[in-house]
Amino acid sequence: MSRPRRGGTVVLLSGGMDSATALFWARRRGGPIDALTVDYGQRHLREVAAARSVARAAGVRSHTLLSLPIGGLLPSALTRRAAPLRRSGVGSGIPATYVPARNTILLAVALGLAEARGSRSIVLGINALDYSGYPDCRPEYLRAFRRLARLATRAGVERHAEPVVEAPLLRSSKADIVRIGERLGVPWALTWSCYAGGRRPCGRCDSCRLRAKGFREAGRADPALARTASSSRRPPRRARGPRRA
Repeated sequence: MSRPRRGGTVVLLSGGMDSATALFWARRRGGPIDALTVDYGQRHLREVAAARSVARAAGVRSHTLLSLPIGGLLPSALTRRAAPLRRSGVGSGIPATYVPARNTILLAVALGLAEARGSRSIVLGINALDYSGYPDCRPEYLRAFRRLARLATRAGVERHAEPVVEAPLLRSSKADIVRIGERLGVPWALTWSCYAGGRRPCGRCDSCRLRAKGFREAGRADPALARTASSSRRPPRRARGPRRA
């Protein structure tokens, strides 16, 4: 077995605009990047295909696509195709698209990967301003997981050198994220945000509405809309098993 590679950053990459911006933020900071994308049994794989394209554009050191089929255990509008996605207003309570403990599960996998590779940090794209009201996107959640990383890793217990969990967009609005992404050169046309999947964004789900709000308030056109409007590609098939992109 090869020895763990020292240094670098693990980035949780979903394929959406927030995680893509977080990836390019980590890229600008410098050092090798290992991207991690998880197919947890969500209702479509458009975002997984988007993550593959974004990781390739960023020139990451490695991109792990992990199949973790736990969607059947986690009832949510994102794991059950028949469940409705739309609600009366963004920010009106915790929505049906909340997936129980999803961020905790994904961060735990990222923490294990980071410790195994000797990575100095884990970066994810959660934010607590323009978001859907998920409890695992709040500053207090991030603080709690940082404490967990210190207590639950060998590096943390023996050397106080656990991977630092970073959320550079935590206090950014969607418009802020668009502006940051523009400066970093995020390839918006490659990203995917829609909860519904399909060939084009639905424009009605929380994620589509927040994305549109961000581009509108930032005074920018969303390149992904033009790209999907002209695309006739079929939605990607579900992948099997973990692999490297």
